[in-house]
Amino acid sequence: MKWGQWGARFTTSQFADSIAACIDNDITSFDHADIYGDYTTEEEFGAALNKQPSIRKKIQLITKCGIKMPVAGRPSNKIKSYDTSSQYIIQCVERSLTNLYTDYIDVFLIHRPDPLMNPEEIAEAFARLKQQGKVLHFGVSNFNPSQTELINKYYPVEINQIEISLLHLDPFHNGQLDQCIHDNILPMAWSPFGGGSLLTDFSSEKNMRIQAAVNLLSLKYKSSFENILLAFLRKHPSGIIPVLGTSKAERLISAIQSKELQLETEEWFMLWEASTGKQIP
Repeated sequence: MKWGQWGARFTTSQFADSIAACIDNDITSFDHADIYGDYTTEEEFGAALNKQPSIRKKIQLITKCGIKMPVAGRPSNKIKSYDTSSQYIIQCVERSLTNLYTDYIDVFLIHRPDPLMNPEEIAEAFARLKQQGKVLHFGVSNFNPSQTELINKYYPVEINQIEISLLHLDPFHNGQLDQCIHDNILPMAWSPFGGGSLLTDFSSEKNMRIQAAVNLLSLKYKSSFENILLAFLRKHPSGIIPVLGTSKAERLISAIQSKELQLETEEWFMLWEASTGKQIP
């Protein structure tokens, strides 16, 4: 999301260099959505892939649809709205395939729960795309348990990409992560650093509590601040996969080390307490 027009505004060469740096360090999954960069980032990323088509077999492409934004590149979108009709899903997949210069997408997600969504239509689109080999795995993003269950009744949900961080603990107690374990759904955590707030905002009392606790563990484990935050997520038995929104390759590479970091249970609850400002019940 932050490699293109909504962030670093990479050139094609910079996209290619960042992709290569990731692959060289065994980072091979790239998270997209059709709307990123006002509908431009997929195509910019794809232009870099097109220069080295052999790379495609080394990576996994994730993308999403369902949000319609009124921007210059989409004059037919009058207001921000959702569309999860079968026709629209298939249309979006076809466009993403073209943008990304690929004949298949590894993971395709419905970006937001649509109050008008028809689970049978979504299932129809997923089944057709799977049968055609255009998408390998399907899931949702930002869905609560009942919304996920609704889709799962008609077509297997394999992934739910949701906001999880020490600033957003809701998934630990609202049933989202419980459901992931129960139904074998992989949780992906977007904004694992609280939208960067935990790294840059030193003004709020909550952030300061968290930062103090994380700093103690960072010193103990001789690890980066960011990797303590990632280790907090990784300790959960659902197998949370963090989605990092940085454009800096060195930060992505550094984050790999969090896989080896195992927080003690009391340390995990120390971070929880720092976030909530009180002991657990």
